[in-house]
Amino acid sequence: MKRVNVAVGVIINKQQQILLAMRHAHLHQGNKWEFPGGKVENDETVSEALIRELKEEVGLNVNSTISFMDISHNYPDKQVFLQIHLVTDFSGLAIGLEGQQIRWVDKADLCQYEFPAANLPILEKLLNQS
Repeated sequence: MKRVNVAVGVIINKQQQILLAMRHAHLHQGNKWEFPGGKVENDETVSEALIRELKEEVGLNVNSTISFMDISHNYPDKQVFLQIHLVTDFSGLAIGLEGQQIRWVDKADLCQYEFPAANLPILEKLLNQS
């Protein structure tokens, strides 16, 4: 089974809101909300991949990222290894450059959104932080 290495960004703005993006319907785990990010290429660090993906997907210029947690999750049809980083040092206005719906959400409201199963430990860790 193929293992996909993914850099994931928990992007937090000055109002302490977190950026979510809707997965396109035709994608694996489509029509669910996720923390933006994308695949790590062979020649990239996680931080480099995340900075590139966030520029391509949501138009943010990220200056630095901080490692938050790693998750290995097996779906019936694929394995994902998520390397999650916190992003608070960025500029630009977030827009869905790939036609995806995006929105800033208060941490307390995150549980109202449907996420892929692999993302649930991220939610748990965020909601249990003070």
